[in-house]
Amino acid sequence: MSEADKQRVLVVDYGAQYGQLIARRVRDLQVFSEVVSCDIDVDGLRADPPSAIILSGGPASVYASDAPEFNPRLLELGVPVLGLCYGMQAMAQALGGTVAHTDVAEYGPAELSVIADGTSSPLLASTPETQTVWMSHRDAVSEVPAGFVATASTPTTAIAAMECAERGLYATQFHPEVHHTVHGNTMLSHFLFDVAGLTPSWTMANISEAAVAAVREQVGGSRVILGLSGGVDSSVVAALLSRAIGRQLTCVFVDNGLLRKNEPEEVQQVFTSQFDLDFVAVDADERYLRALAGVADPEKKRRIIGTLFWQIFFEEAAKIAERTGEPVSYLAQGTIYPDVIESGASRGGAVTAVDGSATTGSEKASTIKSHHNLVPFPEGVHFELIEPLRNLFKDEVRALGASLGLPEALVYRQPFPGPGLAVRIISSVTREKLATLKDADAIVREEIDAYNRQLFEATGVRDSERSVWQYFAVLPDIRSVGVMGDERTYEHPIILRAVESRDAMTADWARLPYDVLARISSRIVAEVKGINRVVYDITSKPPGTIEWE
Repeated sequence: MSEADKQRVLVVDYGAQYGQLIARRVRDLQVFSEVVSCDIDVDGLRADPPSAIILSGGPASVYASDAPEFNPRLLELGVPVLGLCYGMQAMAQALGGTVAHTDVAEYGPAELSVIADGTSSPLLASTPETQTVWMSHRDAVSEVPAGFVATASTPTTAIAAMECAERGLYATQFHPEVHHTVHGNTMLSHFLFDVAGLTPSWTMANISEAAVAAVREQVGGSRVILGLSGGVDSSVVAALLSRAIGRQLTCVFVDNGLLRKNEPEEVQQVFTSQFDLDFVAVDADERYLRALAGVADPEKKRRIIGTLFWQIFFEEAAKIAERTGEPVSYLAQGTIYPDVIESGASRGGAVTAVDGSATTGSEKASTIKSHHNLVPFPEGVHFELIEPLRNLFKDEVRALGASLGLPEALVYRQPFPGPGLAVRIISSVTREKLATLKDADAIVREEIDAYNRQLFEATGVRDSERSVWQYFAVLPDIRSVGVMGDERTYEHPIILRAVESRDAMTADWARLPYDVLARISSRIVAEVKGINRVVYDITSKPPGTIEWE
C-alpha cells in the first residue's frame, strides 16, 4: 500500500449537526475520512496518527457542565488540526484563549471579511476578501491564544477565523462544510493539500482494488453467504464479492411479496446473467402473508418481517452447507457508514473495511436507530462478518456499483424501506392491497422517472436541485365517495409522496409540475382498480417523516 493510500483524516465529533457532512466533503476531495467520537483514545492515536484532524461543531457551550470533553492532546500529535465552530472554541480555550457569550447570536448566512493577517493565510488563500459563510453559534472566541492570529471577521464576530501556522492549527467559527459557505470547499482543499500535504487518492478504482484484495485475504477458500434484497447496498456487495471470490459466494434472495412491481424478476435477471455467483431465490410470499395477517401496527409488522427474513435466511444457509458439503463460514452484509454511526456501532470487535483496515465500534456512540443489517445472530449460529462497504457513504456506494458494472437502474434505485410495501399499507397487509399498491406505485415511479430523466437531459446533472429524490404511493385504510361513469363509487384513495433530499436526515416535498401531478392522478384512477382519488402529501421532514409508517 502506498503512502497516499494510508492517508486518513479524522473528524472528531462533538455532537455536530454536520459531522457526517464534514467527512463527506473531505471524501469528495478524494481523501479518506472517518468520524470518531470525541472520547477517542488519544494515546492509541500516537502509535498510528492520522494525516490530519478536523474538530467538528456541536450544540453545547464550552463552558457548560455537560459540554463534550475536549482532549488538548489532540493538538499535540504533530498533525494539522482544523477546528470548526465548537471545535474552534474548544481549541482556543484549551490553549489559553478566551471564549465569550455574545449578545447577538449568529445563525445562517453572514458576510465574512478577510482581515490583514488573513491575506497570507493558507486556509483562506485564493478566496475573496468578502464572501458569504454559514454561521450557527452564540459563543465566540474573543481573544486568540498566544501564537495565533485572527484572519477573518464578520459584523457580529470579531474573530471568525484564527490560525497558528507554525503549529499547523487552524480554526473557523463558520461552517466550511455546508454549501451555503460559498468558498468552503476551497478552504477544505487548502487545508488538506496545502497545509496537510495530502494527495487526492480516494478514488473508485483504488477503493474497488483494495476491497477485492481485503475480501480475498479475509475469506481464503471459505464459503460466503449474502442476503440479497435488490437494494443498492446489498447489490454492490454482491457485485464486489463476485469479482473477489466468484462462486464461493451464495446470494440468497428472499422474495417476500413486499417488493415493488417487477422487482423480483429484475433482481434475478441481473444476478443470474451478469455475475459469476451462486444465486438462490426463495419464494416466500405466502409465509409472509400468513405471518402478517391481521397485523396493523407498523412496529409489529417490522418485527415480523425482520424475524421471518432471518429464519428463512438461516434455513437456506443450512441447505447450502448440506448441498455443497461445506459449512458457510462468512456472512456478507451491505452495512454502510451511516448505518454504523446511527446504530452506535456498539457490537465491538474488528471488521475488515474497504481500505483493508480494521475498524472497531465505539461502545459510547449513541444509537439513533437500529438497522436490519446490524442484528445479533441467533443462539447456535456463528458467522464471521464481511462488511466491505462499512466505510462508505451512500453516494460512494453508488459510484462503486457503477464502476463494477451494475445497471444504472439498480445503482440509482431510490431508497426503499427494509419492510417493503408492508409499511406503505396503512393497515393490515393482504394480497389484494399489495396488488393495488404495486400497480399505483408503478405509475408513480414511471411518471416521476420520466420527469427526472428530462431534468438530467436538460442539465446534465443527475441530482439537480429540482430532481425528486424519493417517490412512492401509500395506500391508507380509508375510503371516499367518488363518481365514475355517472355512478357513485366508494373506494380507497392513493397518497402520493415525493420528496427532495440529499441524505434523508431532512427532506422537503417536491414541487412537481402540475402536468406531472395531473398525469399521475388520472392514470391511477383510470388504471388501478379500487382507487377513486389521489392526494399529495406536502409535509416536510421535520415535522413529518418520509415514510408514513
